[in-house]
Amino acid sequence: MTDLPTSPFPALLVGLPILLATLSLFFSARVKALVGLTGCLLTAGLALIAFFEVTQRGTVIHILGGWEPPLGILLRMDSLAAVFIAMTAVVGFFISLYAWRYFRAQAATTGGFPLFWPLWLFLWAGLNGLFLSNDLFNLFVTIEVIGICAVALAVLSGKTGALFAGLRYLLAAIAGSMAYLFGVALLYGSTGTLDLGLLGQVLEPGTTTTFSLLVITLGLMIKMAGFPFHFWLPPAHSSALAPVSALLSALVVKGAFYILLRLWMEVFGVSITYAAGQLIGLAGAVAVIWGSWQAFMQTSLKLIVAHSSVAQLGYLLMIFPLLILAPGVTADSAEWLSPTWTAGVYQVIAHAFAKASFFLSAGLIIMALGHDRIESLRDLVGNMRITAMAISIAGVSLIGLPPSGGFMAKWMLLKGIFMSGQWWWAPVVLAGSLLTAGYVFMLLRLAFAPAREIGTFRPVPKSLEVLALLLALGSFLIVLPADYLIQFLESSEVFGSGIESILKGGAYGND
Repeated sequence: MTDLPTSPFPALLVGLPILLATLSLFFSARVKALVGLTGCLLTAGLALIAFFEVTQRGTVIHILGGWEPPLGILLRMDSLAAVFIAMTAVVGFFISLYAWRYFRAQAATTGGFPLFWPLWLFLWAGLNGLFLSNDLFNLFVTIEVIGICAVALAVLSGKTGALFAGLRYLLAAIAGSMAYLFGVALLYGSTGTLDLGLLGQVLEPGTTTTFSLLVITLGLMIKMAGFPFHFWLPPAHSSALAPVSALLSALVVKGAFYILLRLWMEVFGVSITYAAGQLIGLAGAVAVIWGSWQAFMQTSLKLIVAHSSVAQLGYLLMIFPLLILAPGVTADSAEWLSPTWTAGVYQVIAHAFAKASFFLSAGLIIMALGHDRIESLRDLVGNMRITAMAISIAGVSLIGLPPSGGFMAKWMLLKGIFMSGQWWWAPVVLAGSLLTAGYVFMLLRLAFAPAREIGTFRPVPKSLEVLALLLALGSFLIVLPADYLIQFLESSEVFGSGIESILKGGAYGND
């Protein structure tokens, strides 16, 4: 791997936000926000430049200090990592602009929450580091940075509900970290290395490997709020400040999913069985139905959106049974692998744009009404047209209606399901879309209904409404470069691959 082209961008993507976050701590609240916003804009621009470099040069690496693995730290940016980094940059850019104006509008009563900016920059550095890391311990460090910053952001408002939800989030994060670290320790004790590339070569089937897979998967499922470990997500996401809710739902939970996907496909192929893929797919299927139903039953807008995240994350888990091939099926003959990978990537991106827009719109409604009870959404169209449009467009993407990114994800998932012959997952996808349509159209019905009181909506900054709308539109615009994006992702070592399982384990295979 060290013969790949080198680039300074992987190191800069981690170092720059850390540097600016640290600098911002030494300034006053107003300057802290200015430095923070500048850091966000620079990090987003740097991420997009790095993305385009990978499109031209292919996978690039950076060896910190010149020490090669296994002694040194190697950062790797392939096409899959580049897509996740670019998604974080674009969504993070719009959330940062929103947060700047949102906190300024409330500075007189709240002080503007200046600690948001260093925490968000540290979190962004952690996300970039996670996508770039190439060994298990560095992945642990990055998910710890992400977890600490995410919990701190979740309790930033200081309200009682946020503090209780943040404590639950913290305990879940600690449990997930301990499970992950225990599995890493077992692997290091049995192989003597933590480098992902080397582990994929030396790892052998056995009790230690299987147990390591189990506890690491358990830890990451807790981190990403995968069913049945989703208990912390709805209260944490719904009680946080609007920009924080958007960050947590759109970006933070995707980090654990990214690690889970990488490890299952690159490291643990020798121990993953067909039944294991079906089991994690079942967890995803239950999450889709349960999360959608819970969202339908809520009376608070942010709780609806938070429970919806549980369901949408379930679709990501449902790609695993399609990637783990049945005994006797080879990766070369599994034509459904590419559509399945496309479904997973588009679900990640579409959900990030749509859910960020939804939470930012909810923040505007709270700003206008003082609360987010859905019965007060009557005549939203007459008072906040742009916000109503953002909710409508984001909702259409979550449902999976054309021509949205959500439609692309669910269509490709159904294509992979039927091509693989695993038809039993199809009713779950369709039922999830119908339930999502139920709570989205419930909100839209209220938005178009006549108001019972006159003058209940306070004015909100139009710029904030426009930013939420642009994110919602992004969940549609991502469909336009679909062919280019899929061709770009095919250059990744992981994209389009599957695991050829055998009765007692598996073997890694490429499409």
